[in-house]
Amino acid sequence: MRRDSIFYKLFQQSPNLLFELLTNPPANADEYRFDSVAVKEPKFEIDGVFLPPENQQPGVVYFCEVQCQKDERLYERVFAESYLYFYRNRDRFSNLQIVIIYPSRSLEQSELNPYLSQLESPQVHRIYLDELGDIRSLPVWVALMVLTTLEEKRTTEEARYLLTRSQQEASQPENRAIINLLTTIMVYKFESKSQREVEEMLGITLQETRVYREIKEEGRQEGLQREKSLVLRLLNRRVGELPQEVRQRVESLSLEQLENLGEALLDFTDMTDLQAWLEALES
Repeated sequence: MRRDSIFYKLFQQSPNLLFELLTNPPANADEYRFDSVAVKEPKFEIDGVFLPPENQQPGVVYFCEVQCQKDERLYERVFAESYLYFYRNRDRFSNLQIVIIYPSRSLEQSELNPYLSQLESPQVHRIYLDELGDIRSLPVWVALMVLTTLEEKRTTEEARYLLTRSQQEASQPENRAIINLLTTIMVYKFESKSQREVEEMLGITLQETRVYREIKEEGRQEGLQREKSLVLRLLNRRVGELPQEVRQRVESLSLEQLENLGEALLDFTDMTDLQAWLEALES
């Protein structure tokens, strides 16, 4: 499981989640947009950037790095990328803040001496999730982040607790958002579990959650694309290269129609058979 991908998905769904971790969040935290940015010459991309509202420039830009594996060159990269992007976009921002999130202090790089001045600066925030306190005493949004660091057995127990707590404390829209985030964590954290197993772990039906609908739709689209590619290859072998118009008609078919075509094409001898099949379908 890659916990950093879970965090970035959480930030995409709820950008102000980052500011729950900071002692002095910006007053307009709800207006920040989570994004990835690129810096040219040299070219690199920064995945975790929180951009202030464009109508309030210059604003403060926040760089976030989630580090779930030890990297002995992490600070070299983070500081170089962040300051270079800030330099290239100086007119847009009045200041920068850097947030590094670790599951535990043991994952921090060993050699800190070259960066002590930056690390002790009020512009740099190092967050160790296992030092934030008991998960049940934390705000729900922060507890969701800590949940990603727990062992499997405890994760299930605490996930059910947070689910019950959100139902009691949160408004209906906020509760739905929490369920979606919580489900995201469980689906990613327990990749080998079936849908039914994750449902039993949480005591809910995943069909009620947005993340399950998204995953189901992703699977449906992948299945549609695979079937489409297979049918097109078989048609090219059976009746020859398809004219653009015919190809577009085939590509517009539903998954069920493609499956039916996959069976029917075994009896085709030339292009007229395919065109007749398509015309019969549309009639």
